[in-house]
Amino acid sequence: MLFNSYTYLLLFLPLVVLGFHLLRNSKLRLSLGWLVLMSLVFYGVWNPDPTKPWSPKYVLMILGSCTFNYFLGQRLSALKHTRPGKMLLAAGITANLGTLAYFKYTGFLAKSLHDFTGWPSAVPEIVLPLAISFFTFLQIAYLVDAWRGETEEYHFTDYLLFVTFFPHLIAGPLIHHREMMPQFARTRNRGLQANDVSIGFTLLALGLFKKVVLADNLARTASPIFDLAAGSGRDPTMAEAWAAALSYTLQLYFDFSGYSDMALGSARIFGIRFPLNFHSPYKAVSIVDFWRRWHITLSRFLRDYLYIPLGGNRKGPARRYINLFLTMLLGGLWHGAGWTFIIWGGLHGALLCVNHAWAGFRKKRNISPMAKPLAIFLTFFAVMIGWVFFRSKDFDTAWQMLGTMFGFHGWSGWPPDSLMPAKFSRARNWMIAGLVLCWFFPNTQQFMKRYLPALGLKEFKELRPGPRRWWHWRPTVPWALFILALLGYVGHEFNKVSEFIYFQF
Repeated sequence: MLFNSYTYLLLFLPLVVLGFHLLRNSKLRLSLGWLVLMSLVFYGVWNPDPTKPWSPKYVLMILGSCTFNYFLGQRLSALKHTRPGKMLLAAGITANLGTLAYFKYTGFLAKSLHDFTGWPSAVPEIVLPLAISFFTFLQIAYLVDAWRGETEEYHFTDYLLFVTFFPHLIAGPLIHHREMMPQFARTRNRGLQANDVSIGFTLLALGLFKKVVLADNLARTASPIFDLAAGSGRDPTMAEAWAAALSYTLQLYFDFSGYSDMALGSARIFGIRFPLNFHSPYKAVSIVDFWRRWHITLSRFLRDYLYIPLGGNRKGPARRYINLFLTMLLGGLWHGAGWTFIIWGGLHGALLCVNHAWAGFRKKRNISPMAKPLAIFLTFFAVMIGWVFFRSKDFDTAWQMLGTMFGFHGWSGWPPDSLMPAKFSRARNWMIAGLVLCWFFPNTQQFMKRYLPALGLKEFKELRPGPRRWWHWRPTVPWALFILALLGYVGHEFNKVSEFIYFQF
């Protein structure tokens, strides 16, 4: 089920909210059980092939995964910091990664082997279960913390809700048990609270606007041109290639930002605050800063459960750079089973290594930092080049796009007889609007920071408490009318439901 669908907005979410409020005076387990049940419905509605009958096997799979990891975590807690516990932890991580590898990477590995050797003759077609990457990583973190002695005796219902809670289930954020379990166990003020509902509704509306109005309109420029580069008709011109790269860079920004807002908003209606997952990454002054702002909870997971266990920066500069590169390489592979994702991860790993090396050199030689606008532009440019690999169907498509962008296939402009469904003026206007909004306007967290829309805001200076500004949101009638106006514009553009990009991972 998609956040940006009428089914979710007008049927599913109101039904879940109503049931949750009616159960506010019931036993805690009954209230949480309602959320678990409806989260499984949210997940189970998905059918990989709508032409075939619906099957419960994917719901049974996620339930089986949760049950296995919950009881394994209980056992690891009893064996914390012991050698038998460490061996059991290794077995549990292997089982989880093995399941993920089978569904996500078997087809990729078989195809790669076939391309190099001609064997196997037939590449298996395996359906990737929805959200398997997210709930697998979530539970691996829980197992590691259980062995470290950092978990408590959670009730099975709490654990099920921690994994399956529908606002984060499909594409994150990658929440941590220490952040969520105390909120789920809260017995006071259950049910709907006026502030939570108004904040949650506003976040939903802002996220919907970003997705439907901004991201989907930018996609109308990016997608057809990338299709041309993949061999669908004529080759794109140089101007079109740059327009596609920039449009996709902005599309992905507003798509993921919109999803993050809607996830925060959906959870906040129930009084639950998720950790901050997205904070103006295109305002980053370096690649290091970019990864502090983009998919923040994934960066946290990769740091805590991969980079640090590999040795982090504790074993000298050379080992640090190797660990950093390997972490990003595996992070790229996590995003998708394809060489383009591996190249994208490797590129960011290399850029992070260069960034850290330059920072050390600059500090040693007492070199002044680069002017902030220039630093932002160069970081944005490097990230945009990386997104070309991220978006491309295969390496040939990425190479075609990059070669065209840098003039290897001629210096042609926008063709007068373009096969694009949108005119250049339309594409240009959406790109300008996207750049202005992401570079010069406050983001959602800044807009609503007085009401603490997410956990972890204090990590960023601009999100800490400060003077009240006229543009800071408040639950007042004028702001309600503004949000309703945004929704009216969303309704005007709401002619096609499209998946969020991160639903694919």
